[in-house]
Amino acid sequence: MRSIALSVMLVSLLAACAGQQTKEQAGAAVEERAPGARPAEQAKPAETRPLTTQPVAVNPLKDPGNILSKRSVYYDFDSFVIKDEYKAIVEVHARYLRDNPRAKVLLQGNADERGSREYNLALGQKRAESVKKAMELLGVQDRRMEAVSLGEEKPRALGHDEPSWAENRRSDIVYDGE
Repeated sequence: MRSIALSVMLVSLLAACAGQQTKEQAGAAVEERAPGARPAEQAKPAETRPLTTQPVAVNPLKDPGNILSKRSVYYDFDSFVIKDEYKAIVEVHARYLRDNPRAKVLLQGNADERGSREYNLALGQKRAESVKKAMELLGVQDRRMEAVSLGEEKPRALGHDEPSWAENRRSDIVYDGE
């Protein structure tokens, strides 16, 4: 009987020694196990579910990171020629209009305060018409665009200096419904 008890103790001792881990192994096991989780739960991979929400469509006209959010074409003094630096803006708006057949725009020509009221109205009209003509050449239908002049009546900058005047020499692209 004594030998059976001794044999059982010896087998238990050997089993305990075989099951011991090094400190590194024990640390890794602790890191892998979530606090309070049982070892049987650790063997199962975490469940993942696909997202069920639909991505929210951002209106490119209102996305500040999109070139379509840029709506003004600026001009040199006494000019209605679209500068090279603004041609990309006109082109991207023309492409948007071609791709969105229901969209319509109002092109508003503006002038600075220098010059007579009549002169500034005429210059503003030429500025709006220059953007309209460029968009027509890029494939936008004439009936989807209207060019108007606001002359000096709607300044963006109220100063009486060159930076203010430069800000006011522009055409604005305004989409229907905005």
